[in-house]
Amino acid sequence: MSVLGTLSIIASAVLVGTILQRLSGTGVGLVVAPVLSLLLGPAFGVLVTNMTTIVSGLLIMFAVWSRIDWRAYLLIAPAAAVGAWPGAWLVSVLPTGWLSVLLGTIVVLALLVTVTLRRLPEWKHRSAALVAGFIGGFFNTTSGVAAPVMVIYSRVSRWDQLRFSATLQPIFMTMGAASVVAKLTVGSVGEHAALDVPFIWLVIGIPATVIIGIGIATALVRFVPVSLARRLAMTLAALGGVAAITRGAIEILTTA
Repeated sequence: MSVLGTLSIIASAVLVGTILQRLSGTGVGLVVAPVLSLLLGPAFGVLVTNMTTIVSGLLIMFAVWSRIDWRAYLLIAPAAAVGAWPGAWLVSVLPTGWLSVLLGTIVVLALLVTVTLRRLPEWKHRSAALVAGFIGGFFNTTSGVAAPVMVIYSRVSRWDQLRFSATLQPIFMTMGAASVVAKLTVGSVGEHAALDVPFIWLVIGIPATVIIGIGIATALVRFVPVSLARRLAMTLAALGGVAAITRGAIEILTTA
C-alpha cells in the first residue's frame, strides 16, 4: 500500500473514532486500535493509538469540563497508571502474531460482555473503581481498548451517563499517557510494518484530524443519538477485532 493510502486509512479511523467519542464518550480506542494494529503492527499500532487518546481525551475534556466527576477520576486514574506496567511488560515479551490475537480477543470478548450483560449487580464501593482502573489500564496498554471495562464499571456503579462519558475523557488521556510512558520505559514500543510512513506525519496529522473530528461531532451532537454512536463504535471495533485475530492466527501458522 502507498504512503498516501496508509495515511488516508489512519486518518479516516482517527476521524471516525474522534467523532464517535465526542458523541458517546467512547470511540477512539475502539475504532483506531484494530485499524492501526493491522497497518503498523500490533505493538506500534497500539502505541500510536495510546498517543491518539492522549490528544483526543485532552481536547474533548475541555468541551465537557463542567460534567466531569473529578472524585471518580482521582480513584480510577492512579489505578490505571499502575495497570499499565504489567501490560507494557506483556507487550514486550509476546511475538507479534500472538499480540495481534491478544488484541483482537480482548476487543471482541470485552464487547460481548458489554452487550450481553444488561443488568449487573450493584457495586458502588471505591474498590470497584480501583479494580476497573487497573484492568482498564492493563487493557489499554495491551490492546488500546479500555472503554468496555469502563462501561461495565459504569453499570455496576450506576454512574450517571452524562457525567460518566465526560469523566472518561481525562481518564482516557491519563491511560494513554501512562501506557506510552510504561512502554517507552520497558522497551515494548515495537516496530511498525509501514516503514515508509514517516513518524512525524503521524505526530502532526493525528492531532489535526482529532481537532477536525471534534468540530464535526460538535455540529452533529444535537442530531445523532448517543446510543447510535455507541452501537456504531462497537460494530466497527468488533470487525477490527476479528480482523486482528485473523491476521495474528495467519502469522502464527505461517511462522510455526
